Amino acid sequence: MKIGITKSIITGGKEISIETGKLAKQADGAVVLRMGDTMILATVVAAKEAKEGVDFLPLTVDYKEKFAADGRIPGGFFRREARPSEREILVMRIVDRALRPLFPDDYHAEVQLMMQLIAYDGVNSPDALVGFAASACLAVSDIPFNGPMSEVRVGRVDGQFVINPTLAEMKVSDIDCIIAGTMKDICMVEGEMKQISEDELVEIIKVAHLAIIEQCQFQLDLAKEISKSSPKREYNHETHNEDVRKKVYDFSFEKCKAVARQGLASKEKRSELFGAVKEEYIASLSEEQLAEEKAFISVYFKEAMKKAVRDVMLNEQIRLDGRKFDEIRPIWAEVDYLPMVHGSAVFTRGETQSLTTLTLGGKTDEQMIDDVTYHGTEKFMLHYNFPPFSTGEARPNRGTSRREIGHGNLALRALKPVIPADNAYTIRLVSEILESNGSSSMATVCAGTLALMDGGVQITAPVSGIAMGLVADGGKFAVLSDILGDEDHLGDMDFKITGTANGITACQMDIKVDGLPYEVLIQALNQAKAGRLHILNKIIETIAKPNAEFKPQTPRIEAFNVPNECIGAIIGPGGKIIQALQKETNTSITIEEIEGGEGRVQVMSNNADDMNAAVARIRLIAFPPTVEEGAEYEGKIKSLQAYGCFVEIMPGTDGLIHISEFNWDKIDKMEDVCKEGDVVRFKVMGRDPKTKKWKLSRKVLLPRPERKEAPASTTEA
Repeated sequence: MKIGITKSIITGGKEISIETGKLAKQADGAVVLRMGDTMILATVVAAKEAKEGVDFLPLTVDYKEKFAADGRIPGGFFRREARPSEREILVMRIVDRALRPLFPDDYHAEVQLMMQLIAYDGVNSPDALVGFAASACLAVSDIPFNGPMSEVRVGRVDGQFVINPTLAEMKVSDIDCIIAGTMKDICMVEGEMKQISEDELVEIIKVAHLAIIEQCQFQLDLAKEISKSSPKREYNHETHNEDVRKKVYDFSFEKCKAVARQGLASKEKRSELFGAVKEEYIASLSEEQLAEEKAFISVYFKEAMKKAVRDVMLNEQIRLDGRKFDEIRPIWAEVDYLPMVHGSAVFTRGETQSLTTLTLGGKTDEQMIDDVTYHGTEKFMLHYNFPPFSTGEARPNRGTSRREIGHGNLALRALKPVIPADNAYTIRLVSEILESNGSSSMATVCAGTLALMDGGVQITAPVSGIAMGLVADGGKFAVLSDILGDEDHLGDMDFKITGTANGITACQMDIKVDGLPYEVLIQALNQAKAGRLHILNKIIETIAKPNAEFKPQTPRIEAFNVPNECIGAIIGPGGKIIQALQKETNTSITIEEIEGGEGRVQVMSNNADDMNAAVARIRLIAFPPTVEEGAEYEGKIKSLQAYGCFVEIMPGTDGLIHISEFNWDKIDKMEDVCKEGDVVRFKVMGRDPKTKKWKLSRKVLLPRPERKEAPASTTEA
């Protein structure tokens, strides 16, 4: 008996199938998406009614990668999936950002989307498929939704764009973009690139949208076969009073426009003046009127204020802080601000400020990652912290938020392409946001660039970042450079873009308006490029190029390759040799196998002499010179025996100085003339034909004592 419905679509030459009606039938909507042998279960459940007093959409998007999907048992004490990994959180954010704007504005019932990776083939990455699965489960449900939506990954291999590339294809791709959209519009872009042009980014988005349109139509066709999907459930989650709405608008619209025209740079002052308009309206009401209108005033005042600010921008070309549309806020920056760290920088743009520190470490400092789809280490980390005082608030600290993880990842992707390929260090950047009024993730990119250069990391080019905004209404639009926090909330687009003077390295775009023409997007990209270059010049004014030397307190690292067959000799039995090397030279030494049949040795030390000593000894083991018969050497006594002592000729090669070859004088016990650890000079005399050990002599290098004459005999007279 056949259970459920399965339909397939070919996207970018790869088949994707969606099955519904077989699993999780008590959810409002459930599908299983499959590409190759990678499978995702997506479910959605929505409350029948909104909770009292809720005036927003309580949407929760969860994504979990099950270790069983890859035939593995989770690590850790409990051996079960724990809290979400950073990778899972980043996937959740991508899906949330694409879906949230597509729910009706007046729908406030609690909605929970849960996606699980239930099978993983190691070929097809699941992260770019989760949005497709999430939208499909909404499409087959009765939950109100202005979709469908879908998303795809775009790579580029040998100059050709590839939709949903495999992991092998991604290894050779110079772009990695996940793009989401509807039948009509693009609504979300997230990606990293190796310094591409603005025209190339537009082309990537166009290629993605063609595939997205096909997948959206596929969802509509699938939903037609599911009776539950139509009609959508009815709801009434908002109560309105049009008379009050008109009163609030008539009273406050012009007053809010007057505040917006002032072009005040201070967020606090603007907030105070807008608040005063609202309080003035409340003061104009009688007690009876206030009791009747109280529930509506805040909502309608926000509507009127938003319209007023947007009207002033579109019709009078005045931004909230008085800047021109393409004008960047005042910038000041400073490097070497903190005395003991390996690199530091302060970057301030308007009322947004980042203090970023650089810490350099060795191989053992790399971040260990044990995810379902990736198991290994990461040597470049960027952490972003957003404390409440940065916005003048007092609220509990609940640990690292999803937003902090997302903003940190964007800044990391922006800077990763300029980290030198031969970098031996583990790099950790930490951005502390000390002030925030828009674009703090882009401030992190700029401060990160400065800190890297201050610390002496030889990045290939400095990177800057800018956040662009958009206000569009009735055919008019304004593209805003370096947006404020308020312009983000009141506008129709948040487009963050980073890059060097040569091209784009990362971008993140969220569009909140339908029907954004490509012409507007192109204008935004070109305006962003001009702003990015302006900010880049400010960075170069602060520090023109990376410092030639590391800070005195920075540990020094030397890394080099050795033959794979020498790894065991360097480590020694039970790690004896490498442990002794670390102890004797006060260094930290790591060694690992790499591709190409070689080992990679990394030596880290705070002292140049110690570093050189350790490197020299490792090189002697890995690349031993030939022991020459008749040559003189100096080495350390390794052990004493009754018949002599064994001496290290060079690392890994010992020889025997027989007791008779140590001194010209007769020796009863070796302990009487030497001890382990003594350094002696000796000559190589040859090899013992039986043991094949080198025979050494110390005494031949010592002056031969003069022969004592026997005393003359005497005879009695």
